[in-house]
Amino acid sequence: MRLITLRFAIIFLLLTLLPVTARSQELDPGAYWALPNGLNVVTTVAGVSFGDVSFDPSLPVEEASARIGQGVFVFTRALDIAGRSSNIAVQLPIIKGHLEGILRGVPQEANRIGLADPRIRFAVNLYGAPSMTSQEFVKYRLKTVIGASVTVVPPLGNYDDSRLINIGSNRWAAKPELGFSQAFGPWVFDTMLGLWLFTDNDRYYGNVTKSQDPIYSTQFHLTYRFRQNIWLAGDANFYVGGRTAVDGDQNKDNFKNSRVGATFSAGINRHSAFRASLSFGAFTTIGGDFVSVAFGYNYAW
Repeated sequence: MRLITLRFAIIFLLLTLLPVTARSQELDPGAYWALPNGLNVVTTVAGVSFGDVSFDPSLPVEEASARIGQGVFVFTRALDIAGRSSNIAVQLPIIKGHLEGILRGVPQEANRIGLADPRIRFAVNLYGAPSMTSQEFVKYRLKTVIGASVTVVPPLGNYDDSRLINIGSNRWAAKPELGFSQAFGPWVFDTMLGLWLFTDNDRYYGNVTKSQDPIYSTQFHLTYRFRQNIWLAGDANFYVGGRTAVDGDQNKDNFKNSRVGATFSAGINRHSAFRASLSFGAFTTIGGDFVSVAFGYNYAW
């Protein structure tokens, strides 16, 4: 009975650490905080993004705006890899979006709904977070953690090469990343440095090949823990690069974008927790100056 009660208490705490989004906004406080070996978590997320869209200035698109709804199912499993706290997560997003704007002087709009490209993320903590049983985790206190991860995005989302706007991307993508966390009493500082890499889309609109340069990304988070299972984080990121080319002809669409936001997480009971996030574009050159709101529910055993 004592072991069962202990495990329920740990689950109650750890549910507040799992991400509320499928990393679409790249704002994930606590991404490298330790989990005890063997924990399973199912996460469901509902979110919406809305705002203006900034295209390559050379394209004849004006006054573009979008409203994008997202539902995400995530399964996370904590692992023991070479004695280190590790985990693997599989994310399945479903997107419903509406885009409108003026193309060559004519108002246009498009609606899309379907499965987006899934994501598979594997993370391992290299320092400061050894693999732990439930009993060992109770005594663990976050101090300094260094971790690494890789996210792989296979081209399995809905894609139609007769459409310029698609939910899927028809290409592989991968993101290696390094993460660092440092606790100062109830405060925790997190930072991540990652690099998105892409293969070519050889079935782009018009039967041409579209390529994209790597995107360099950073994240910063400052979290205050009111209690172990209730916390609030301030979030910020910056990403640069990603210039595209169509059949070798380069576009003027290099990213220099930043987002800021906040994330709140609280345990509900011994099996479940609630998490909410809000973010908006702080600086945008190419891409979306969106406001994004998401709500998530975690269930663990």
